[in-house]
Amino acid sequence: MKKLLMPAIIAAALISPIAPAAAGSTDNVVITLTSAEQQTRGMAMVLANAMQAKGAHVSVLLCDSAGDMALKEHQSTPLKPKNVTPEQLLQKLMSGGARVDVCALYLPNKGVGMEALKEGVGSAKPATMAEALMAEGTRVFNF
Repeated sequence: MKKLLMPAIIAAALISPIAPAAAGSTDNVVITLTSAEQQTRGMAMVLANAMQAKGAHVSVLLCDSAGDMALKEHQSTPLKPKNVTPEQLLQKLMSGGARVDVCALYLPNKGVGMEALKEGVGSAKPATMAEALMAEGTRVFNF
C-alpha cells in the first residue's frame, strides 16, 4: 500500500493547481502605495526590491502623499536598520528596471508639473493602469 500511495501523492502535487509556479516563470507585480507612513513606504519598497530580486517585473503606482517620494526635492529620514530612505529604495528599484508612476490625480492636485518628478518617473494613464492591474498573471499589492 505504501509503495502505491507515495507515487500518487507526488503525482497529485505535481499537477495540483496550487503547486508552485514552474521554475523560470516570471510574475508581474503592481504595487500601489498611498500611505503617508514612513515605515509603510519603506517596507513596500523593501518588499518590491525583494520581489524584483526574485525575478518579478515590478511596477509602482504612487498616489496621494506617497507621490511625494517621486519629487526631485523630497527626501525623508533614513529608516533603521539599514539607514536608507524609502526614496533611496525606490531609486534602487528603478535602477533594476521597475516602472514608477504617480497617479493621474497627483500632479494637478499638487500644483506641479512633470518637471518636478525625478528622472524616470511618469504620470500614469488611467486606461493603461487599469490594463496593468487586470492583466492575467499580475499580482497587485496595496500599501
